[in-house]
Order: sequence, then structure tokens, then C-alpha cells
Amino acid sequence: MSRPLLVACRRYMTVIALGNLLWEAAQMPLYTLWVVGTPTQIGYAWAHCTLGDVLIGAGTLCGALALNRAWAWPSARFWRVAATTVILALAYTVFSEWLNVEVRQSWAYRDIMPTLPGLGTGVSPLLQWGVVPLLAFWHARARRPVTA
Repeated sequence: MSRPLLVACRRYMTVIALGNLLWEAAQMPLYTLWVVGTPTQIGYAWAHCTLGDVLIGAGTLCGALALNRAWAWPSARFWRVAATTVILALAYTVFSEWLNVEVRQSWAYRDIMPTLPGLGTGVSPLLQWGVVPLLAFWHARARRPVTA
């Protein structure tokens, strides 16, 4: 892997990890666990969901790099990779929320969670996978000297 690719991936993943850590904390009150769970259960869910988000962020970026054959990323096909990553993350989110809310019933939304009509997917997790990756790509693209 090229040095610019590694630096951009490191910058991207740093924002993915920190951004999702904060986002998960902010959206926790939108889930029933917030009112029925113990502090330990809530803390575990926060850590578990953040780790899952980091894996989703890494997996969708790798998928986008491969699908776009963006071997010279970030200097080539930057926004194509960014768009593909966000689309993959949003598609995964719709699937995961459906699977875990409707099928497995692993978690549930409170009545204060806005949902998409027809899909029933929570708006907050969808916004999460639109906003956080775009901030991460902005940070990855920032024009700074490449350092170790």
C-alpha cells in the first residue's frame, strides 16, 4: 500500500471511531435500552455498537476501494470512493436495523425515534452513516503534510 493511502485511511478511521463513539452516545436515548437497561448494559451497548461502527466504516471503505479499483486513492477517484462508501454504509444500515429491530428483536426504538415511512428504519442511524463518513472523508482529504 502507498503511504498516501495509509495516511488517508488512518485519518478516515480516526474520525469514524471518534464520530461514531459520540453519535452512539447521543442517540442512545432513542432506544428502549435507555429506559429499561442498567448503566452497565447501556455502557456495553455503547461500546459494542461503536466497535461495530468501526468495522462497518472499515469494511465499507475497503469495499468501495475494491469496487472502484481505486488503487491510487486518495489522489484518484476520491469522491467516487466516498460516495460508494456512504451508499454501502446506508444499505448495510437499512438491512441491519431491519434484521435487529424486526427479525431478531435485538433492540427496539422508543416512540421518540423518527423512522422512515414504509421501511421503519430509524432516521438517526441513517443520518449517522451519512454525516460521520462525510466528515471522515473531509478529514482524510485535508491538505496537510503527510507525517509518520
